[in-house]
Parts: sequence; C-alpha cells; structure tokens
Amino acid sequence: MSRRSSRLLSAVLAAFLAALPFALIDVPSATAAPVTVEAESAALSGGAVVQTEHPGYTGSGFVGGYTDGNKGNAATTFTVASSTAGSGTATLRYANGTGVTMTLSLYSGGSKIRQISLPATSGWADWGTSAEEVPLVAGANTIAYRFDTSDSGNVNLDNLTVTPPTDVPPSDGSGLEGGFLSGGASIGTSISGFTGSGYVTGLTTVGSRVIRTVKLDTAGSVSTTLRYSNTTGSTKTLSVYANGVRTGQVSLPAASGWSTVQQTLPLRAGLNLIGYQFDSGDSGNVALDDVTVAGSTALATRGATVPYTEYEAESSSTNGTVLGPDRTYRTIPSESSGRRAVRLDNAGKYTQFTLTKPSNSLVVRYSIPDNASGTGITAPLGVYVGGAKVKDVTLTSAYSWVYGLYPFPNDPGLGNGHRFYDEVRTTLPSYPAGTVLKLQNDTSTPITIDLIDTEVVAPAYTAPAGALDVTSYGAVSGSGDDTAAFNSAIAAAKAAGKPLWIPAGTFDLTNRLTVDNVTIRGAGMWHTTVRGNNGVGGFLGAGSNIQLADFTFAGDVRYRDPDGVVTTHAAMEGNFGTGSLIHNVWVEHAKVGLWVNNANGLYLAGVRIRNTFADGVNLNNTVSNSRVDQSVLRNTGDDALAMWSFSASVTNCAFTFNTAVLPALANTAGIYGGNGNRIEDNLFSDTVYTASGITVSTWHGAQPFSGTTVVQRNTITRAGGFNTDWNSSQGALWIYAESRDITAPVLIKDVDIIDSTYQGILMTWQRTISNITFDHVKVTGTGTYGIEIFSPGSGTFNYVTVSNTPSGGLNNTTGFTLIRGPGNSGF
Repeated sequence: MSRRSSRLLSAVLAAFLAALPFALIDVPSATAAPVTVEAESAALSGGAVVQTEHPGYTGSGFVGGYTDGNKGNAATTFTVASSTAGSGTATLRYANGTGVTMTLSLYSGGSKIRQISLPATSGWADWGTSAEEVPLVAGANTIAYRFDTSDSGNVNLDNLTVTPPTDVPPSDGSGLEGGFLSGGASIGTSISGFTGSGYVTGLTTVGSRVIRTVKLDTAGSVSTTLRYSNTTGSTKTLSVYANGVRTGQVSLPAASGWSTVQQTLPLRAGLNLIGYQFDSGDSGNVALDDVTVAGSTALATRGATVPYTEYEAESSSTNGTVLGPDRTYRTIPSESSGRRAVRLDNAGKYTQFTLTKPSNSLVVRYSIPDNASGTGITAPLGVYVGGAKVKDVTLTSAYSWVYGLYPFPNDPGLGNGHRFYDEVRTTLPSYPAGTVLKLQNDTSTPITIDLIDTEVVAPAYTAPAGALDVTSYGAVSGSGDDTAAFNSAIAAAKAAGKPLWIPAGTFDLTNRLTVDNVTIRGAGMWHTTVRGNNGVGGFLGAGSNIQLADFTFAGDVRYRDPDGVVTTHAAMEGNFGTGSLIHNVWVEHAKVGLWVNNANGLYLAGVRIRNTFADGVNLNNTVSNSRVDQSVLRNTGDDALAMWSFSASVTNCAFTFNTAVLPALANTAGIYGGNGNRIEDNLFSDTVYTASGITVSTWHGAQPFSGTTVVQRNTITRAGGFNTDWNSSQGALWIYAESRDITAPVLIKDVDIIDSTYQGILMTWQRTISNITFDHVKVTGTGTYGIEIFSPGSGTFNYVTVSNTPSGGLNNTTGFTLIRGPGNSGF
C-alpha cells in the first residue's frame, strides 16, 4: 500500500472542455462567450475623442484625447452585459508610443478598482493588451478607463474584450447535471427547454443514478420539486434516496415538454445527498432536469461545505506565546494552519474564542511533547465558559511525533522529530453565539493550540426500517473485541438484503471486516465509533453496492509501514465494484483513509479524514467514473488526494469541492497518469515537506496520460515544499514529467495560487511537456519565481498574471515555448 521511499509531490493540474463526454461531470452554469466593444462606440467624456490617424486599429477608429490637457477628465466608459455575477476579465487593446509605461484608472460600476499600468508599445501603430480582473454583476455593467489626476495618461484605446465570470459552479444545488452520475446516466442537451447546462438522461438500466448535494440549515421533512421529461406515453418510476436511504418511488406521469412532481423528503441540517436511481422494480427511461429543495442554501463555491466553524488560535485572545509564521521544516509553525499557532507553556496560560455561531461540540488541533520511548504522554486541557471549568479533555502524543528519515519511524533516538499535531473532540452543553470559550493549560506540560472547530451536533439518528442491529449478533459497546459479531451481522444483512445498523456506542475490531453488497450505517459520526486496535481494523471492500455511512472509524495506527511491508490497515480499502457510496464517515489514526483498487461509480461525499500515516484517499489502478466530493482532509501522512494509475489507468474520476490542508508529506492533490481525470473547485493549503498543492505527474511508474486532464477553479494557498533528498524545491502547482512525457491535453484554468513557498508554477524534469494550456491563472506572491520551467515542450498561456515574485516572473532554462495569448502579465 505504501508506495514511495521519498515523496515529493504537488503540482498543477488541468481543466478542459466542459463539452467532453464525461459520464461523471460537475458542469458549471453555461458561461457567455467573451464580448468585444469598440472604444469608438463607448461613451466618451472629458476630451476623449475618436481618431483614425494611426493604423492597426479595429473597427472604425480608436479613442485618443488622453493628453495632459485633459488630465483629470478624459474617460471612456464601456457598457457590457454578463450572464452571471463574479470576477470577470477586462482586456484593453491600447497603444502607447511614449517609450515609457503610462497609467490610467480602472472603474467598474462607477467605483474605482485600481490604477493600471500600460507598458510602452513599439510605436503608435503597435497595439498591445492589458488584462485586469473586474467585478461584474449579472446584467448590464459599466467599465471605464479614466485619466485621473494621479495618472500619466497619454495612451490610445482601441477596444475592450470582457470575459464573463467562469468561476460559477451551481450555487443553488438544483441542476442535476452538476451531480454525480454513474451506472450509465449521462448528460443530455437535445430536449429543448432545460435549465442550466443540460439534463440527466441514460436512466435506462438497473443501477443508473444521479446524486445531488444540497445544504439545509434545519432538519425536517422538506418539500422538493423534481423537474422531468417523460414523453413515453406512460407513467415511469424511479427510486428516491435521501442520504443513502431509500424513501420510496417517485411516479413521473407522461406529458409533453417539461413537467414537475413534488415530494417530501426527510433531510438533515447541513449537507444532504438526494438521489434518483433505477432500481429493480422501476421503469426509468425519463430525463431529469433539476430538483428544487425548499429552504436550501448555497453550497460553498470552492472547497467543502462543512457544518462547523473554524477558529485560528493566533486570532484569539491569549496570554500564551504566538508562534510563527515560519515554514522551516520540523518546526511546529511549519505544520500549523496559516503557519501560526499559540503555545500555552504552563498552568494559567489560555487562548479564548468568541463563538460566532451556536455550538455543542469542540474539536481541538493541538500538540504536546512526546516521551523518550516514543509511546506518548497525556495531558489535560481545561475547557472553561464564563470563568467556570466545563470539563477537561485528554490530549495524547501517542498518534503524533515521528522521527528520522522516510518512512519516519516512531523512534525518538533517530532525532529530527516532526508530525507534531493530533486532534481531540468532545461534546459540550449547548452554547449560543457570543459565548466565550476558553482553553486553559492547568498543568506544567506545554500545550500548543493550532485551531478549533465548533458545530451543533445533531441527535443520534435512528435505524432505517428493517435494518439488522449489530448488537443482536453479540456486539457490545465498550466491552472488547466485536469482530466476530460484526462478521456474523454483515453476513446476515447481506443474505437478507437489509442494512446493518450500528447504534450509538464504541465497538472494537481486531481485524478488517470484508464487505460486499451490504449497507452499514451508524447513528452519526459523533455517536457511533468503530475502533481499531494495535494498528489493525477497518473495512475491506470485496464487491459492489457497498454503502458505509454515519459513523467514525478511529484507528490505532501509530507509525507508517515501510514500503512493501503491511502491518497496519487502512480505514477503507479494496474493491468497491459498481455503485458504491461512502458518506458522512469520519476517519482518524488509520494508515490510509480510503485506498481503492477497483471501482466503477464510487461516490465519496461529506467525509472527514484526519491524521492518517499515509494517503487520505488514493484511487489506484482500475477505478473509473468515481468521485470524491465535499470532503475535508487534514494532516495526512502522504497525498491528501491522489489518483495513481500504476498498473492500469484511473479513468474519468474527479476530486471536487474538497478542502485539503496540512499534509505532513506530499501534496494536497495529485494525478499520476490516467485518462480524462479532473481536480475542480477545491481549497488546498499549507503543504509541509516534498510537496505541492497540486501535481500532475508521470512519477511512481504511472501510466501515460490520455484524454484531457482538467484542473480548474481551485485555490492553492501557502503551498510548495522542499525535497532534501533531491536538494530541490517544488512549486505550488507542479507539472512533473518523470518516467514519461506529458503530451496529452492538460488544461489548468481559473486557478488562484497565493503565497507560494517557492515557485508558483513549476514544470520539470527534462522530459517533454506539451499540449498544456494555462487559462485565467493568477500567481500572487511566491518565495522564488512565478513560473519556473526545466522541461522542453510548449504550452499556451492566456490571461495568466504573475505578481510579487522576488526571483522574477519567469525562469525558462530549457527553451520551453510559451505561446502567449491575450491578457498575460508579470512574466
């Protein structure tokens, strides 16, 4: 399972062609094409006038008059329409024959956005472009270029091209074409009158399905309206699922055009999964457009939609010592969120937080010292409200602190300790917003606090109708080894075709549980815990239609196995066949969160994976049409999210709307070879060692890339790392052609790269990288270069902006050909 002797991951990925025939797709709302408006057709004022004396302009002329005599007055105001609100791009075509850079002021909607610089062109007949991000509203917008008193002016304007916002994934959760499709379901556009960018078709065979994520603030029976098309002449049916539980059928009468049907579904506060599936007994053969859910609220536009509120310790009120910022490997700040934390050195030191939302729970990310043998120590941390202690939570270093070189054994004698952090969770009385929650050290053991998460934990769920209860087969909460009872219960549930229910409590395993064609559900991740022991325990997939939901798996792994040695277990591993679903599962202290060797149509959503000793999720080899969505990964011991096409290609898989932070080793996300895979709409930050935020690579013996690899609408913050074995750095976005060239199309679009530790974009290493496109990529702040290239090949750069790069915007040492389109700056 462990696969590398020295990990160095991270890199850039790519995004391309919403029109590709993906069986699984997350399609944003249709985006209007760029619009070009001639300057001579805009509103001119303050001395700005139409002129024609310099050739090379488009349209019937250009706008001049930005002369010193019109300083403070001259302006050209363009009116453009946008189909959506958000950040668009305004590309001005201009001429500047003065020989030096001149400036104008950019306005949007009547408000000044910024002063812009317009570098000199080779003469007045030579026209250049300047691209700037502008805020746009849905509908009419005004964009103006003014010669303010602080500007130098003296330029000519030819035209303005406005690219509407592209970072516009579905905001209301209604468009089913943006959901997870598997089992033959696909996106269609041939039936007119659909909303959004398409509709779901292909619901024609048993197992075909679509699942949509929806957020609600309050649990209850909720009215839903499904928009569908059924022109078959007879009523058709599909099965309806709420959070993986079948709630019944929906009947869809025949009608011309698009029709609607209403249902009431039992939904939760927070993230919900609504599914429509062709089961045995259904007739299917309909098209589904969208589902409207009463009272639903917007999902996060990037990153996971989560039920908790996160508070950084360094932003709290404290009498402790604020650490950092510092990215030096093997220091506590380097492994801290935002590279800062608070140390409570001794009794009486505290950090306190004012709740902005109600809460009845607490998660603390902390670090305490290890002992000389590496087995760990414990220490209490006091939780206070209103000056009174509510409880102590017990901290331990048993699952943190590793030493030496890869694979970092649990031996303090090797020195060079790191992986300092672990987490503890506890429930609390219910507190309203405005409550001051104080964490206080009441001992002499130094305690470092990185952050806390607070949320309202819902009451325990009840068992689905007809479910078998694991306690009926001998499992007893907190009493010892429940492995045999679980195996008997799983066999009975599979044979009866019924779910297996794990009630609230803590149940222990001393080996893995083999699962195949069975559903295992708990009372909620805060209520039901399945616990490993001595490094073993977990779920081993061995077939299709596996569902795991609503529990915590608390592993007992305290070190990482050397490569090729298996003594510890993943929380979930193996063959998940067709049609499997994993949701609302919390994983701690396992070797790996999820390692999949074979699956078609696996959907993992709403999962928390933390403090593993190797990967968070690894889709490995024969995995297709699968997706990891709306999940949070923190402090993984290798890639947080990886697709690794080792002996076979991972195909048409996606990591979407996830938040991955602080991998102790390697990247927050990586694609290693494969066919048509995607990384979209994620938040990635704070990589630590031999790491990138995103890597696209043929490393680790990966199969070649084919199809189009897409990396789009991601934000990468404080990423990149250093490999001491290679004595080299990795960029925040890394394209690494190691064992093979990368020549299949790669699209990297709408990616924000912020505060990189080293390069913003890095392309290596001496193998060819070609057919790569960077489109609307923004690099803001780096430790070295904005873009650094050590590979031959070529790539297209459109609207790529680079700024605040101390070593320079570009270092191209191997003759890589940059095909420069419009809107680039800074390199």
